[in-house]
Amino acid sequence: MSIEKVETLVVGGGQAGLAMSEHLSNCGVPHLVLERYRIAERWRSERWDSLVANGPAWHDRFPGMEFSDLDPDAFAPKEQVADYFVAYAEKIAAPIRCGVEVKEVRKNVGRPGFRVETSDGVIEANSVVAATGPFQRPVIPAVVPEDAGIMQIHSNAYRNPEQLPEGAVLVVGAGSSGGQIADELLRANKRVYLSVGPHDRPPRSYRGRDFVWWLGVLGKWDAAAPGPGTEHVTISVSGAHGGQTVDFRRLAARGMTLVGRTESFEDGVMRFAPDLADNLAQGDANYLSVLDEADAYVARNGLDLPEEPEARIIEPDPECVTDPILALDLAEAGVTSIIWATGFAVDYSWLKVDAFDEQGKPKHQRGISAEPGIYFLGLPWQSRRGSSFIWGVWHDAKFLADHIATQCKYLEYKASAELEPESA
Repeated sequence: MSIEKVETLVVGGGQAGLAMSEHLSNCGVPHLVLERYRIAERWRSERWDSLVANGPAWHDRFPGMEFSDLDPDAFAPKEQVADYFVAYAEKIAAPIRCGVEVKEVRKNVGRPGFRVETSDGVIEANSVVAATGPFQRPVIPAVVPEDAGIMQIHSNAYRNPEQLPEGAVLVVGAGSSGGQIADELLRANKRVYLSVGPHDRPPRSYRGRDFVWWLGVLGKWDAAAPGPGTEHVTISVSGAHGGQTVDFRRLAARGMTLVGRTESFEDGVMRFAPDLADNLAQGDANYLSVLDEADAYVARNGLDLPEEPEARIIEPDPECVTDPILALDLAEAGVTSIIWATGFAVDYSWLKVDAFDEQGKPKHQRGISAEPGIYFLGLPWQSRRGSSFIWGVWHDAKFLADHIATQCKYLEYKASAELEPESA
């Protein structure tokens, strides 16, 4: 069987892979994109039914195409986001093959490039871009044994309230996913316990501008590196129901029970850290700091944006905060299911190259790997705070495509002594 050869192979057909394809085409680099399932598959099959984008349509898109039939200030439903990427692939004529899984990538011995084993045969590529994104392997902490007699699923397997058995639900994790899922379950008249850990809680909008706009004008999207200890800070923000600021106290006022960070489980009892009040206070401080910076920006630039003093009102702590639950007998509380909104880990087990540190994390500078010819795209904080967002990955892809094109030119170079003399 003949071996297919390509200059650059892009692994992954989501937002990162399509952005990479567009810029490689613009640079004239021959390439192929392989996608294990369908374009933007995770948006369709690994998210809950009611999910919408966390940013408004005017912002959460590629520069070259707007969402069709959607108000720019609206938040696109997940299926519309996936359809957007399908349409974008057609627009840029991306050379993408769906239904092909990359099983292994190894460096060629004694010659340039990489040997790529796929479900559809062997491909050789001079460079490989891992564009599989940060949401590869769902993480469920080893807290509650599988045989504990309670339904346990990760947020990526949750679809809707009807999926769960009768009874109360414990949602662990109060970031964007956990907060939205807990709110949906509460609206479905479920008894909900929400485990809230340390988090940032930005305003959805302020003084007539969305949070993403404030991050832009305040220069925060372009922050080159996270602050110490803030690499994985949970962000509680939502585009659900037209976009509203996440307010855990208001969720409690509607009947949700807040608890602190989940710590352990033994003999049917879940135990929580006594940190709930501190975690809410930390979220409040982050929220108010954004308002302060926004007000200062308005004053400094003389902008005519309406004042919004009511945005600074913080509701009193509910009883579940002032007298927190530190131990919960799940059976006694009627909890029959746990949803772990506890994030994801990367999985590069298929990439058999010297591009990772001792913890298995990619070694790279702005996506350029320690292994020449290997690139990463879509990583959180790859070059800036916005790197793992739709628009951010597009800009990171341009940087990588330029680098790949430059490397191609180096390899094509022939010294004058190597050139054949022109015939007389």
